Amino acid sequence: MTNIVSPTPKIGVEIAGGVARVMIDNAARRNAFDFSMWQALPEIMRVLEDLEDARVVVLSGAPSLPFCSGADISEFSTLRSTAEGGRAYEKSNVEAFDALARLSKPVIAAISGFCMGGGMGLAAACDLRVASEDTMFSIPAGRLGVGYPPAAMHYVVAAVGPQTAMDLFFTARRITAREAAQCGFVGRLLPKEGFEEAVTALAEQVAANAPLTLRAAKAAIRVASHAPHAPSLAQCEALAAACFGSADYAEGRKAFLEKREPKFEGR
Repeated sequence: MTNIVSPTPKIGVEIAGGVARVMIDNAARRNAFDFSMWQALPEIMRVLEDLEDARVVVLSGAPSLPFCSGADISEFSTLRSTAEGGRAYEKSNVEAFDALARLSKPVIAAISGFCMGGGMGLAAACDLRVASEDTMFSIPAGRLGVGYPPAAMHYVVAAVGPQTAMDLFFTARRITAREAAQCGFVGRLLPKEGFEEAVTALAEQVAANAPLTLRAAKAAIRVASHAPHAPSLAQCEALAAACFGSADYAEGRKAFLEKREPKFEGR
């Protein structure tokens, strides 16, 4: 296992078996994201982008902690007490969302316990969302007087559609994991018991596949779904073409003919 030095102790990073675990660890604030964490996440993603042994990223709460309760409300009366401060804070939020979306590697949000406000924004910026069956979701902005800028709202709307986004923001109600799955926010529901093991198995399954193919697939799906910060068609075509000229393509064909598991190197 490889530990990456994080800009903040409130976000841990470990890499093992091709899987980079990015763990939200702010137990004192119920795993809320404070300003230092919003600022740290883009830097962490830049490091992971360049690490070959990090083939898939899993964003989750640290062991025994929930996913994320949103932005740290204690900072609302300080850093977000003015319109100018609020805009600066929102900018850091959006930069964190963008960092997850722009990472060329698959990002899985492993959601357990609760996923609120900015936590839903973080999850919405990820590529694949799985949740424990007991998780609760909410965007309580309407109860806090907080306004979401279009750049942040784009992620939520892309994940659930405009009608469900209207419902969540207008009512500020909580929804269950099952309802989150029904509206498309969550791709898979997993039992509470064995949740971590199931997430690890899923991440390792993804990490075992050809890195160039994963990169090309993420880019093309983001374009096809009109996701925020999707690459251009030309970039997608170049990524797909690179797969066919790669050593991994030759290895995949050879492994298939030899009836064995392929060993991909990302080249």
